[in-house]
Amino acid sequence: MLHIGGARTALFNYLFARRNGGRFLLRIEDTDRERSTQEATDAILDAMEWLGLTPDEPPVMQSAQVDRHAAVAHDMVARGTAFRCYVTPEELQARRDLGEEKRQAAKQEGISDAEKEALLAEASQLLAPFRSPYRDGASPPSPDAPFTVRLRAPESGPRTVEDGVQGTVTIDASEIDDLVMLRADGTPTYMLAVVVDDHDMGITHVIRGDDHLRNTFRQVPIYEAMGWSVPNFSHVPMIHGNDGAKLSKRHGALSTTAYRDMGYLPEAMKAYLLRLGWSHGDQEIFTDEEAVQVFDVSGINKAPARLDLDKLATVNAHFMRLAADERLFDLICPVLSKNCSLSDAEVARIRAALPHMKDRGSTLIELANAFAFLYAKRPLELNKNAVKALSDEGKLRLKGLYDDLQRMSQWSGASISETIKSYCAATGLSMGQIGPPLRAALTGGLPAPDLAPVMDWLGREETLARIDDQLAG
Repeated sequence: MLHIGGARTALFNYLFARRNGGRFLLRIEDTDRERSTQEATDAILDAMEWLGLTPDEPPVMQSAQVDRHAAVAHDMVARGTAFRCYVTPEELQARRDLGEEKRQAAKQEGISDAEKEALLAEASQLLAPFRSPYRDGASPPSPDAPFTVRLRAPESGPRTVEDGVQGTVTIDASEIDDLVMLRADGTPTYMLAVVVDDHDMGITHVIRGDDHLRNTFRQVPIYEAMGWSVPNFSHVPMIHGNDGAKLSKRHGALSTTAYRDMGYLPEAMKAYLLRLGWSHGDQEIFTDEEAVQVFDVSGINKAPARLDLDKLATVNAHFMRLAADERLFDLICPVLSKNCSLSDAEVARIRAALPHMKDRGSTLIELANAFAFLYAKRPLELNKNAVKALSDEGKLRLKGLYDDLQRMSQWSGASISETIKSYCAATGLSMGQIGPPLRAALTGGLPAPDLAPVMDWLGREETLARIDDQLAG
């Protein structure tokens, strides 16, 4: 699934391509057949479409290129930059197990410092990045022995990557293993496939999570072995929870489309993700157009960003207020239809109220629920405060206003407001005295805005019927 970290990375790539007049390309890396499903692929494409991150060319399925990947691996064997390795998975596991045993043995009491040091040295050698005994052309154990194809990793010396976010990063070549490029069944690994595909797709810049920084040092030798240009890499820090811990489901590390289902707008999601670890001056919220004009990897922070759902809600509320009424109505309709079946009259009320109620929630679900008072079924169920407001005294005050409302010749927010004011002036009542029983009768205690527009949206017939229900009760 495309999680929000991947969505942010996709957004950064999209904006970088747009800013620099390049192409934004999408590849589904599905060479691991056990973990790759059509459902997951569909979810990725669905999330990208929802966010409006449309690739400039049809998505490439990595699994469709396996023959090409294998051909490159065999070419590297011919060049001497890769080799056939006959070490079995069982032998590798035994090596790791022995290394771990020696590391644990070094922790035992009663051994000398010299013995401890020797055990740790052996453990370190066994657990170090794997260098195959076959890398220099040793003969196979038997003519038909199964083999993998491994990269012949650089021998020694410093290896440096100039990273767009992390700066100059250097490691020693001894930290690079003879990584597997073709499995024993002849299928390519991710480490080989991603390099071949990036070359074949003409990729010049890669922006990805910094959990891939170590992989970059393992992949660059493949480019070099084939004489290919190495892309520019920028490794983006991870997103953490608001407590600073690695993001997990308890923080809200959900698939991107889950946020759609929670009622967030795609433009809000993008604006929030953009500022999650990237900045440009003091500006907090960017439209797509503004982001394209100013985005650059130099604005990406080195420190991990923290997911803040309260901030996301604030950004979403901002974009909901800017959204076109018709679009907003279409987006809240599925939520409304889950609550109940709406009549044409109730739909008309919601349409009339929507332009004035966009600030009544920070998600589409909250906004949809804010209209509950408009489609509540008569007789309204009163909550505790509404029952209290409709005391005998409250009903008496409401009866007089009800009579005045019945006599109105024109039904509009302005005329309703004027009628209420006139009634208060004539009876010496304040809005604080007539408002609570009127609101209780109209909404049953559900949250609602000012009473005059509420009565206008409800219409004469429904307004008077709701008040009459309570006066007759």
